Amino acid sequence: MKRPIFEEMSSLDRLVHDPARLAILTALSSCRAADFLFLASITGLTKGNLSGHLGKLEHGGLVLITKSFKGKVPHTSLSLTPEGREAIRRHWKLLDQLHRAARKWDPAAETSA
Repeated sequence: MKRPIFEEMSSLDRLVHDPARLAILTALSSCRAADFLFLASITGLTKGNLSGHLGKLEHGGLVLITKSFKGKVPHTSLSLTPEGREAIRRHWKLLDQLHRAARKWDPAAETSA
């Protein structure tokens, strides 16, 4: 017998679901934009690791990276695209639904069917 809960779990968007990228997207979802160094600080990611994940998210159309200068100092600002905002909202909603369904799942009912 099929277990739709577990099948749906395996179909989660891996671009969003990766722990580092999930942290980045979740942090960005609660603000208009964030500074690169601030995001590195709150996620605990190294600058190189954060940069790599941001590149993947930018390539996937979920994050906008804006580079500028504040005086002579480079500044990188990050924000979610509308698609990124929708993707993280949808992802957390699906995780919540899957969590509720998994709590109700009865393995004994699977074996007796």
